[in-house]
Amino acid sequence: MDPTRQTHVPYGSRFGDGVRQEPSIERRTFMALVSAGLLTAPLAAEAQQAPTARRIAVVGPKTPALIEARKEGLRRLGWIEGQNIVVEPLLLGDRSDTGMQEFARDLVRLKIEVIMASNNLWISAAKAATTTIPIVMVEGDDPVGQGYIASLARPGGNITGLSGSVDPEITGKRVEFLAECRKGLSRLAVLVDPNFLAYQTTYLMAAEAGARARGITVRVVQFRGAAALEETFASMAKDQAQALLVLGGPFIYAERVRIAELAVRHHLPTSFSYREGPGAGGLLSYGKNIQAQWHRAAVYVDKILKGAKPGDLPVEQPTKFELVINLKTAKALGLTIPQSLLQRADEVIQ
Repeated sequence: MDPTRQTHVPYGSRFGDGVRQEPSIERRTFMALVSAGLLTAPLAAEAQQAPTARRIAVVGPKTPALIEARKEGLRRLGWIEGQNIVVEPLLLGDRSDTGMQEFARDLVRLKIEVIMASNNLWISAAKAATTTIPIVMVEGDDPVGQGYIASLARPGGNITGLSGSVDPEITGKRVEFLAECRKGLSRLAVLVDPNFLAYQTTYLMAAEAGARARGITVRVVQFRGAAALEETFASMAKDQAQALLVLGGPFIYAERVRIAELAVRHHLPTSFSYREGPGAGGLLSYGKNIQAQWHRAAVYVDKILKGAKPGDLPVEQPTKFELVINLKTAKALGLTIPQSLLQRADEVIQ
């Protein structure tokens, strides 16, 4: 957007290469999305390949590691971007009927064969625009409850892929790990994006339950965009928060570096659900590997391009969870990480 500079972002954006000449409101929105790292825009070279190449659309974070994970997943299956597979630009109008009709027309005009959609924000938009073009979810939270699929085993319709939902107890473990690192923890702040709270209520409840079991008081803090982060952290400091649990959402993900920096400045150990959190300077993370999700999603694209029907492909759930600890951040916070926790870590950032 900068979408992280507002509490709600409509589906008014463009996917694809920008042409810098008197941009429309929709084009400016698209460019802000790209600069915030929330969209994957295709390379110009890819959009000019031979018409025999297969065409897919990819909507997701512009994080280099995630882009490479997607490319490597496709490459491993024989799909080379820029050669036999092309990431086409997509036009996505706003949520009005006119906007969705424009999006649907572009899907047909550009001969999109598969859409890879990263999270519920974009899955919902793609679902509203087409009931025929296959959609591969990369992290679909509560896909059955959201009406994306009929069931995990037999999705039906045109949507399949990977669920982003994990057992809520995982969030409770994140609270436990924070408590082990921050001895005497009694006041915990939980950062949530109100735009995505509907998908994360069970995780928030699990965090509160895990905190109560340890005598920890929880205060829920709403993410109000990048411009309000300084104020948000000042509010946590005023409430004497001693640690920060970060829940998900693409806008929070886009601001993970600033969140980690502000947390260290305010002496707050942080726990993320993805390894990019400690990679950006947070203290630790415990959860699914998002890079692995993008890599695995390529399998669904491959099967669909070879003739499989999305409704017949079972949706997979995360089964492997990783603990990542940033020792450099621990030192900056004056914390000593228990040896027992270091021994069970999948990765330790020095």
